[in-house]
Amino acid sequence: MVIPAITDVTMSALCPGRDECSVAIYFTGFQQVVTGLGAFIMMPLLGNLSDRLGRKTLLTIPMILTIVPLGILGYGRSRHLFYVYFVLKCVTSTVCEGSVQCLAIAYAADNVPAHQRASAFGLLSAVGSSAFVCGTLCARFLSISSTFQVAASVAAAAVVYMRLFLTDSIADCNLSAPLVSGENVESVSSDPVSPRKEKVITAFPSVKDLFALLKTSTTKQAAIVAFFGNLADVGLHASILYYLKARFHFNKDKFADLLMISGAASTFSQLLLMPILVPALGEERLLSVGLFFNCVHMLLHSIAWADWVAYVATMFSVLFVFWQPCLRSIVSKQVGASEQGMAQGCISGISSFANVVSPLVFSPLTALFLSENAPFNFPGFSIMCAGSSAMIAFVQSSMIRAPTKASISIIHVEV
Repeated sequence: MVIPAITDVTMSALCPGRDECSVAIYFTGFQQVVTGLGAFIMMPLLGNLSDRLGRKTLLTIPMILTIVPLGILGYGRSRHLFYVYFVLKCVTSTVCEGSVQCLAIAYAADNVPAHQRASAFGLLSAVGSSAFVCGTLCARFLSISSTFQVAASVAAAAVVYMRLFLTDSIADCNLSAPLVSGENVESVSSDPVSPRKEKVITAFPSVKDLFALLKTSTTKQAAIVAFFGNLADVGLHASILYYLKARFHFNKDKFADLLMISGAASTFSQLLLMPILVPALGEERLLSVGLFFNCVHMLLHSIAWADWVAYVATMFSVLFVFWQPCLRSIVSKQVGASEQGMAQGCISGISSFANVVSPLVFSPLTALFLSENAPFNFPGFSIMCAGSSAMIAFVQSSMIRAPTKASISIIHVEV
């Protein structure tokens, strides 16, 4: 809900009356760096703790923290209050950024068989996309102050609903052997109260644990795809709104229109197309399809010669939206039932590290090529560079192969 409005709020606070503001771009980049560093540390930790303490308990923390920055801008948007919001957003985002999605995916993995997870994760993403459409639709017709007030109220309602109605999920650790601990199924089930298990329950994830999750070729490749794919996405999101505002004078309402198109296309695709395409093509091929069209979508944005080109490029979300749920499903199948939170947290942490690298690269490029000091006339150059990162992820994804039945059984025996 707040995405269409936050660009106008930031520029009004830092550069009132202007359509181009390098300070706002650098502020946004700095926030992403801080968020990425914090999330890189916190995501594996939260995922691991959710394996031990339950998804519902860990979901409560980021959902409550999300309310605070929204409430600040709902109260007022003066320069001083914007600085208060900015500091609180940097602090809370280290825990909130991506954690709800990560824990929700782990929750779904607890309750869905492995062969249905890609469609289930797609359905989960579709629900998020439909909520995104509803949020941007509200932002389209609400004032900026009302937008933040309603957003804070909805976030508070989500916490209350989650605490009252969500049933906590406990993974059945006897279904498969854990990858990190190295124990087999028999040892886990025959010694449920061993000192070793008690130690694992109370321990934080170690570097050794995280590397153990990446010891197979598939998870290594998935980690590389996660990094470069998110590097591209973060680079695009950090640049696109400022680019469209400077290039075609977009405002809150036009941003909302663009985001509604993207959200509606994503919802349609994940609800109707993904359940059909996953059995037909497999998660690995569909991952490559999504990343390829993500690259095409960024390239079109970068060379847009009229505002309608941005709307056409946004329609490619019908296809590029596949890559995230497919990647999560591939990773989910590589680990045991007791390690879904840590595995998804590890991938989220790698993705968050892209939040650190991306602003360091793309924020200066965006500010430079939107300014009068650009070395050559190419306002979308930073977006084209983000598309190059998506192409690297696509090439890497094409090397991921679906495991055969024989190899799957060998993995389960060896771990």
